[in-house]
Amino acid sequence: MSKLERLISIVMILLQQDVMSAASLASIFGVSKRTILRDMETLGLSNIPIYAVHGVNGGYGIMNSYKLDKRLLNHTDLQNVLIALSGLEQLLVSEDVESTLKKIEAMVNSVSHKGVIQLSFYEWEGRSDMLPTLSLCQEAIMQSRLVSFDYLDRNGVATNRKVEPYRLHFSERSWYLRGFCLERKAYRTFKLSRTDHCKLEVTRFVPREDSSEQMAEADYSSRLVEVKARITPRIKEQFIERYGRKCIDDSNPESLIATIHVPQNEDGFRFLAGFGKDLKIITPLSYQEQFKAFLMGMVEVYG
Repeated sequence: MSKLERLISIVMILLQQDVMSAASLASIFGVSKRTILRDMETLGLSNIPIYAVHGVNGGYGIMNSYKLDKRLLNHTDLQNVLIALSGLEQLLVSEDVESTLKKIEAMVNSVSHKGVIQLSFYEWEGRSDMLPTLSLCQEAIMQSRLVSFDYLDRNGVATNRKVEPYRLHFSERSWYLRGFCLERKAYRTFKLSRTDHCKLEVTRFVPREDSSEQMAEADYSSRLVEVKARITPRIKEQFIERYGRKCIDDSNPESLIATIHVPQNEDGFRFLAGFGKDLKIITPLSYQEQFKAFLMGMVEVYG
């Protein structure tokens, strides 16, 4: 841990404690007591109101007025942030963001003396491939510059687009760019994994008057349909994790009925197909028939 990281961690600890001894802080960070004394001098010179308490139960603290006036995140706030983020293991996180999360994790664990929270992220190769496109789009949004790219829609039709970018959005497992398409003369949502040859244009644009309203109304998810399915106990916990316990009628342990909401399109069908023989659609019949046709199409691929 660098000195700067240690100083930040010390501040976070003192925001939660009335007084901490130099010996206790030295033990937490694995440094000498003399190093902690120098750290306190550094914090004082940085206009952080550190005060010393002498005596057997003495140590260092931060003035209460500073804790209130600065309205900084407390230990519980940081812990809640980590808990929330720990469920986003499929989130595309840059190295800088992941480093920041690890620092917060270190702060929380240094206070609690226990590694009760651990963050992990899937090392998908696509993460590193997507980062340049995400960074380019973010830069374009911040600088109000046009972006151009080749776009392949879900039907395999390729077009070249030039877009005024307004918002990046992460939904489920995918990143989306929302903006005004100059070719279509309308607001459009583009799935970034379907873009190629993304380029930051020199041309700048003036954000449209209705752009804020359009972004607020943007819907990145497909319309959901209520579906009842018979599932086996083997996949019960997966439905609980995604939809909650209330979605399952387990009055008959041998024949569990799950009521869920999924899109009635290929995205929904792919999701349900992942459960294999552990799931059977009961209602609605229209969904059952379309899902069956989707599965038959998969079988036909193999002759």
